[in-house]
Amino acid sequence: MTVALIDSGLGLLPTSAWLRRLRPELDLLLCLDPDGAPWGPKPAPWVVDRVLTAADRAIDHGAEVVVLPCNTASVTALEEVRAHLGTTVPVIGTVPAIKPAAAVSRSVAIWATAATTASAYQADLIARFGNGSDVVGVACHGLADAIDRGDGDLVTAAIDAAVAATPADCDAVVLGCTHYPLVADEIVARLPAGVTLFDSARAVAAQTLRRIDELDRDLGGIGSVSVLLSGRPGVLPASAVAYEAGRELCAARP
Repeated sequence: MTVALIDSGLGLLPTSAWLRRLRPELDLLLCLDPDGAPWGPKPAPWVVDRVLTAADRAIDHGAEVVVLPCNTASVTALEEVRAHLGTTVPVIGTVPAIKPAAAVSRSVAIWATAATTASAYQADLIARFGNGSDVVGVACHGLADAIDRGDGDLVTAAIDAAVAATPADCDAVVLGCTHYPLVADEIVARLPAGVTLFDSARAVAAQTLRRIDELDRDLGGIGSVSVLLSGRPGVLPASAVAYEAGRELCAARP
Protein backbone atom coordinates (compact mmCIF):
# COMPACT_ATOMS: atom_id res chain seq x y z
CA MET A 1 0.00 0.00 0.00
CA THR A 2 1.23 3.47 -0.90
CA VAL A 3 0.67 6.42 1.43
CA ALA A 4 1.21 9.90 0.01
CA LEU A 5 2.32 12.75 2.25
CA ILE A 6 1.92 16.29 0.92
CA ASP A 7 3.71 19.43 2.10
CA SER A 8 5.47 22.34 0.45
CA GLY A 9 8.79 21.35 2.03
CA LEU A 10 10.46 19.29 4.75
CA GLY A 11 7.52 19.50 7.16
CA LEU A 12 6.40 16.07 5.93
CA LEU A 13 9.56 14.39 7.23
CA PRO A 14 8.57 13.85 10.92
CA THR A 15 5.25 12.13 10.15
CA SER A 16 6.83 10.15 7.29
CA ALA A 17 9.58 8.90 9.58
CA TRP A 18 7.03 7.83 12.22
CA LEU A 19 5.04 5.92 9.60
CA ARG A 20 8.19 4.14 8.51
CA ARG A 21 9.12 3.24 12.09
CA LEU A 22 5.63 2.03 13.00
CA ARG A 23 4.80 0.23 9.72
CA PRO A 24 8.03 -0.25 7.74
CA GLU A 25 6.39 -2.28 4.96
CA LEU A 26 4.33 0.69 3.76
CA ASP A 27 5.42 2.41 0.56
CA LEU A 28 5.67 6.18 1.05
CA LEU A 29 5.27 8.84 -1.64
CA LEU A 30 6.66 12.16 -0.43
CA CYS A 31 5.12 15.06 -2.39
CA LEU A 32 7.03 18.33 -1.97
CA ASP A 33 6.41 21.56 -3.86
CA PRO A 34 9.70 23.44 -4.32
CA ASP A 35 8.18 25.45 -7.19
CA GLY A 36 5.43 26.83 -4.97
CA ALA A 37 7.01 26.90 -1.52
CA PRO A 38 6.36 28.36 0.97
CA TRP A 39 2.60 27.96 1.09
CA GLY A 40 1.92 29.93 4.26
CA PRO A 41 1.93 33.46 2.77
CA LYS A 42 -0.05 32.45 -0.34
CA PRO A 43 -3.79 33.21 -0.85
CA ALA A 44 -6.11 30.41 0.27
CA PRO A 45 -7.50 29.62 -3.22
CA TRP A 46 -3.96 29.24 -4.55
CA VAL A 47 -3.06 26.84 -1.74
CA VAL A 48 -6.23 24.79 -2.29
CA ASP A 49 -5.43 24.44 -5.99
CA ARG A 50 -1.83 23.49 -5.24
CA VAL A 51 -2.78 20.83 -2.69
CA LEU A 52 -5.54 19.38 -4.91
CA THR A 53 -3.07 19.14 -7.78
CA ALA A 54 -0.57 17.33 -5.55
CA ALA A 55 -3.29 14.96 -4.34
CA ASP A 56 -4.31 14.10 -7.91
CA ARG A 57 -0.70 13.42 -8.83
CA ALA A 58 -0.34 11.18 -5.79
CA ILE A 59 -3.39 9.13 -6.78
CA ASP A 60 -2.00 8.85 -10.32
CA HIS A 61 1.16 7.38 -8.76
CA GLY A 62 -0.83 4.72 -6.91
CA ALA A 63 -1.48 6.32 -3.53
CA GLU A 64 -4.43 4.83 -1.63
CA VAL A 65 -4.16 7.12 1.41
CA VAL A 66 -3.31 10.84 1.50
CA VAL A 67 -1.82 12.63 4.51
CA LEU A 68 -1.44 16.39 4.87
CA PRO A 69 1.37 16.69 7.45
CA CYS A 70 1.25 20.45 7.03
CA ASN A 71 -0.73 22.93 9.08
CA THR A 72 -1.21 25.34 6.18
CA ALA A 73 -2.54 22.58 3.92
CA SER A 74 -4.78 21.19 6.67
CA VAL A 75 -6.16 24.60 7.66
CA THR A 76 -6.78 25.67 4.07
CA ALA A 77 -7.48 22.60 1.96
CA LEU A 78 -8.31 19.53 4.06
CA GLU A 79 -12.06 19.54 3.46
CA GLU A 80 -11.59 20.35 -0.21
CA VAL A 81 -9.22 17.39 -0.66
CA ARG A 82 -11.63 15.05 1.12
CA ALA A 83 -14.52 16.18 -1.06
CA HIS A 84 -12.39 15.94 -4.21
CA LEU A 85 -11.04 12.44 -3.58
CA GLY A 86 -14.26 10.97 -2.19
CA THR A 87 -14.91 8.49 0.57
CA THR A 88 -12.76 5.66 -0.80
CA VAL A 89 -9.48 7.54 -0.17
CA PRO A 90 -8.78 8.38 3.48
CA VAL A 91 -7.36 11.90 3.87
CA ILE A 92 -5.69 12.66 7.20
CA GLY A 93 -4.94 16.21 8.30
CA THR A 94 -2.77 17.70 11.01
CA VAL A 95 -3.97 19.46 14.15
CA PRO A 96 -1.54 21.13 16.58
CA ALA A 97 -1.36 19.30 19.93
CA ILE A 98 -3.18 22.03 21.87
CA LYS A 99 -5.59 19.67 23.60
CA PRO A 100 -3.03 17.36 25.25
CA ALA A 101 -0.82 20.31 26.18
CA ALA A 102 -3.65 22.29 27.78
CA ALA A 103 -4.81 19.20 29.67
CA VAL A 104 -1.59 19.12 31.72
CA SER A 105 -0.19 22.65 31.54
CA ARG A 106 -1.30 25.96 33.02
CA SER A 107 0.40 28.19 30.44
CA VAL A 108 0.84 27.10 26.81
CA ALA A 109 2.61 28.77 23.90
CA ILE A 110 1.83 27.66 20.35
CA TRP A 111 4.82 28.16 18.07
CA ALA A 112 3.70 28.45 14.46
CA THR A 113 4.18 30.42 11.28
CA ALA A 114 2.92 33.99 11.22
CA ALA A 115 0.00 32.99 8.97
CA THR A 116 -1.13 30.15 11.24
CA THR A 117 -0.69 32.27 14.38
CA ALA A 118 -3.00 34.91 12.93
CA SER A 119 -5.56 32.44 11.58
CA ALA A 120 -9.15 32.01 12.74
CA TYR A 121 -8.44 28.27 12.66
CA GLN A 122 -5.87 28.47 15.46
CA ALA A 123 -8.07 30.84 17.46
CA ASP A 124 -10.91 28.31 17.20
CA LEU A 125 -8.65 25.46 18.34
CA ILE A 126 -7.57 27.51 21.36
CA ALA A 127 -11.20 28.28 22.21
CA ARG A 128 -12.21 24.62 21.86
CA PHE A 129 -9.27 22.89 23.50
CA GLY A 130 -7.62 25.49 25.74
CA ASN A 131 -9.17 23.85 28.83
CA GLY A 132 -8.89 27.03 30.88
CA SER A 133 -5.13 27.32 30.39
CA ASP A 134 -3.47 30.54 29.32
CA VAL A 135 -2.74 29.88 25.64
CA VAL A 136 -0.77 32.34 23.53
CA GLY A 137 0.38 32.17 19.92
CA VAL A 138 4.02 32.85 19.09
CA ALA A 139 4.88 33.60 15.46
CA CYS A 140 8.22 31.99 14.63
CA HIS A 141 9.34 34.23 11.80
CA GLY A 142 11.68 32.48 9.36
CA LEU A 143 12.03 29.22 11.26
CA ALA A 144 10.32 26.95 8.72
CA ASP A 145 12.25 28.51 5.85
CA ALA A 146 15.54 28.12 7.72
CA ILE A 147 14.76 24.45 8.37
CA ASP A 148 13.96 23.87 4.70
CA ARG A 149 17.32 25.40 3.78
CA GLY A 150 19.21 23.45 6.42
CA ASP A 151 20.72 26.72 7.64
CA GLY A 152 21.75 26.05 11.23
CA ASP A 153 22.61 29.68 12.04
CA LEU A 154 19.24 30.96 10.85
CA VAL A 155 17.48 28.14 12.71
CA THR A 156 19.21 29.12 15.93
CA ALA A 157 18.41 32.81 15.45
CA ALA A 158 14.72 32.06 14.75
CA ILE A 159 14.48 29.78 17.79
CA ASP A 160 16.10 32.41 20.02
CA ALA A 161 13.61 35.02 18.79
CA ALA A 162 10.70 32.66 19.50
CA VAL A 163 12.04 31.89 22.99
CA ALA A 164 12.26 35.61 23.69
CA ALA A 165 8.63 36.05 22.57
CA THR A 166 7.38 33.16 24.73
CA PRO A 167 5.93 34.16 28.13
CA ALA A 168 8.37 33.51 30.97
CA ASP A 169 5.82 31.51 32.96
CA CYS A 170 5.02 29.17 30.07
CA ASP A 171 5.41 25.49 30.97
CA ALA A 172 4.44 23.95 27.58
CA VAL A 173 5.24 24.72 23.96
CA VAL A 174 3.14 23.26 21.18
CA LEU A 175 4.92 22.93 17.84
CA GLY A 176 2.24 24.24 15.51
CA CYS A 177 4.26 23.83 12.32
CA THR A 178 5.27 20.38 11.11
CA HIS A 179 8.77 21.60 10.26
CA TYR A 180 9.60 22.40 13.87
CA PRO A 181 9.93 18.84 15.25
CA LEU A 182 12.98 18.45 13.00
CA VAL A 183 14.84 20.79 15.38
CA ALA A 184 13.05 19.77 18.57
CA ASP A 185 16.29 18.98 20.41
CA GLU A 186 17.63 22.48 19.79
CA ILE A 187 14.32 24.04 20.80
CA VAL A 188 14.35 22.12 24.08
CA ALA A 189 17.96 23.12 24.71
CA ARG A 190 17.13 26.82 24.30
CA LEU A 191 13.89 26.87 26.28
CA PRO A 192 13.97 27.30 30.07
CA ALA A 193 14.22 24.09 32.09
CA GLY A 194 10.91 22.45 32.83
CA VAL A 195 9.11 23.46 29.62
CA THR A 196 7.49 20.46 27.93
CA LEU A 197 7.37 20.22 24.14
CA PHE A 198 4.33 18.85 22.30
CA ASP A 199 4.10 17.95 18.62
CA SER A 200 1.60 15.96 16.60
CA ALA A 201 3.75 13.97 14.15
CA ARG A 202 3.46 10.61 15.92
CA ALA A 203 -0.26 11.12 16.56
CA VAL A 204 -0.88 11.89 12.88
CA ALA A 205 1.05 8.77 11.89
CA ALA A 206 -0.96 6.68 14.37
CA GLN A 207 -4.24 8.08 13.05
CA THR A 208 -3.11 7.28 9.51
CA LEU A 209 -2.47 3.67 10.50
CA ARG A 210 -5.88 3.43 12.15
CA ARG A 211 -7.52 4.64 8.95
CA ILE A 212 -5.45 2.18 6.91
CA ASP A 213 -6.49 -0.71 9.15
CA GLU A 214 -10.14 0.26 8.70
CA LEU A 215 -9.78 -0.19 4.95
CA ASP A 216 -9.27 -3.95 5.36
CA ARG A 217 -7.05 -4.07 2.27
CA ASP A 218 -3.82 -5.82 1.45
CA LEU A 219 -1.05 -3.83 3.10
CA GLY A 220 1.63 -5.45 1.00
CA GLY A 221 4.55 -3.22 0.13
CA ILE A 222 8.32 -3.16 0.01
CA GLY A 223 8.95 -0.21 2.28
CA SER A 224 9.96 2.07 -0.58
CA VAL A 225 10.24 5.85 -0.34
CA SER A 226 9.59 7.82 -3.53
CA VAL A 227 9.67 11.57 -4.01
CA LEU A 228 7.77 13.98 -6.24
CA LEU A 229 9.04 17.55 -6.53
CA SER A 230 6.15 19.69 -7.80
CA GLY A 231 5.02 16.59 -9.68
CA ARG A 232 8.43 15.56 -11.03
CA PRO A 233 10.15 12.37 -9.81
CA GLY A 234 13.17 13.32 -7.77
CA VAL A 235 14.94 12.93 -4.45
CA LEU A 236 14.69 14.73 -1.13
CA PRO A 237 16.57 18.03 -0.97
CA ALA A 238 20.14 17.84 0.25
CA SER A 239 19.08 19.78 3.35
CA ALA A 240 16.97 16.78 4.48
CA VAL A 241 20.06 14.94 5.69
CA ALA A 242 20.60 17.65 8.30
CA TYR A 243 17.81 15.97 10.30
CA GLU A 244 17.45 12.48 11.74
CA ALA A 245 14.07 11.90 10.06
CA GLY A 246 15.50 12.99 6.73
CA ARG A 247 18.48 10.66 7.06
CA GLU A 248 16.16 7.72 7.81
CA LEU A 249 14.07 8.39 4.73
CA CYS A 250 17.01 9.11 2.45
CA ALA A 251 18.46 5.72 3.41
CA ALA A 252 15.30 3.87 2.33
CA ARG A 253 15.04 2.09 -0.99
CA PRO A 254 13.45 4.12 -3.80
